[in-house]
Amino acid sequence: MTDSAPVVVWFRQDLRLADNPALCSAVREGRPILPVYILDDENAGDWKMGAASRFWLHQSLTRLNQSLQGRMVFLQGDARTVLPELLRGVGADSVYWNRCYEPWRITRDTAIKKALLADSIAVRSFNGSVLFEPSNTNKPDGTPYRVFTPFYRKGCLQNGIPPRQPLPAPESVPLFEADAGVPLDALDLMPAIAWYRGIEDEWSPGEAAAAQRLQGFLDDGLGHYDEGRNRPDKRFVSRLSPHLHFGEISPNQVWFAVLDRFSGKQPTPDADRFLSELGWREFSNNLLYNEPTLPTNNLQRKFDKFPWRDDESALRCWQQGRTGYPIVDAGMRELWQTGYMHNRVRMIVGSFLVKNLMLHWLHGARWFWDTLVDADLANNSASWQWVAGCGADAAPYFRIFNPVTQGKKFDPEGLYVRRFIPEISQMPDKFIHNPWEAPAEVLENAGVILGDSYPEPLVDLKASRERALAAFKSLSG
Repeated sequence: MTDSAPVVVWFRQDLRLADNPALCSAVREGRPILPVYILDDENAGDWKMGAASRFWLHQSLTRLNQSLQGRMVFLQGDARTVLPELLRGVGADSVYWNRCYEPWRITRDTAIKKALLADSIAVRSFNGSVLFEPSNTNKPDGTPYRVFTPFYRKGCLQNGIPPRQPLPAPESVPLFEADAGVPLDALDLMPAIAWYRGIEDEWSPGEAAAAQRLQGFLDDGLGHYDEGRNRPDKRFVSRLSPHLHFGEISPNQVWFAVLDRFSGKQPTPDADRFLSELGWREFSNNLLYNEPTLPTNNLQRKFDKFPWRDDESALRCWQQGRTGYPIVDAGMRELWQTGYMHNRVRMIVGSFLVKNLMLHWLHGARWFWDTLVDADLANNSASWQWVAGCGADAAPYFRIFNPVTQGKKFDPEGLYVRRFIPEISQMPDKFIHNPWEAPAEVLENAGVILGDSYPEPLVDLKASRERALAAFKSLSG
């Protein structure tokens, strides 16, 4: 090891300078830093990023590279090959990274670490993406929790290993200039067709934008969070999920920013509810860590025999927001237009897909994977299994969200629906969530022609509910 040899910092899901344990530790070595990002679709396989995520990644890497004076090295290919080649090419004898917890990343990183150590390359890894290491949150008998509340209260909050305080960004990063890699544009993350304009108008990726969004939520959203997490017509949720997924902000920064608001006093119920939602993120990561097949296999194996329907036409209607149920269609259109969907609406559209349409939850998970800017393998898989009733701590299968009741309760004036379904925006509040029940005169005055300007309901709620319950009952027959 020489003073002139660079330390490679491999950025992954930690696209930030502040509270970046790998970067901060590397800087303390006192040697030049070579920041690297590798687009590794080969090892990702089925879980390579979807279109919306790739758009976000391009923007986030652009901003991170600017923060690093344009010195980032971008590589593409199998990291098991391209990373060792880079290390040899620049004469580096150490590499630092923050750990990732998806199964394919764990397998790949384990192989890389073994090969590098055998080649006398120092490898140091850190926790930069979760509050509590999955291996530290098991039950006293060593088995993982399957129910959220004991996991969060006992496995996390009472396990004696509190979240670490966030680290400040290094005062300066001594950067190494390497003649290596390709331009960011060569990663081909940006789509050829500019479908992403709505996402671009809605979001600002990057570390600075993440910090700004957190501050805005603390000022204007946190005090209303317990209500806001269920109200898509209001802007009281944090909308930090894509920033957290790409590591533009760490959960530790968010956790302590909330606690700091109370100066050591007991957090309010709104704040405690928000912190518990960070706990759900931990729970999902823990489930995936302990159940690597979570993205594809039912956690409750009895659902392997569930008689899912095969209906491509119904699936397309759901994907395109043409089911005839306004709160469902608004959610699906919000997703397509902005790369995001309010969490309450995610539960509603998920329930409609797997219960009213009786289509496999994998269809929903795959669609979300491609269209969400916050597509996260742990959260996406655990959440779809939860709503389908086949996951851990899942909503019972017989809990079927009625989209009309949900819409009237959580979007009472129809503001959310009117935003994303302008063709029915003139409907009165009484019928905005159930236009098929409106008298002909009301429809005419609103300029709505059912089956033409807006679809008739795709399925009957009562009949489809009974069909789903009968299918579920067959599992125990």
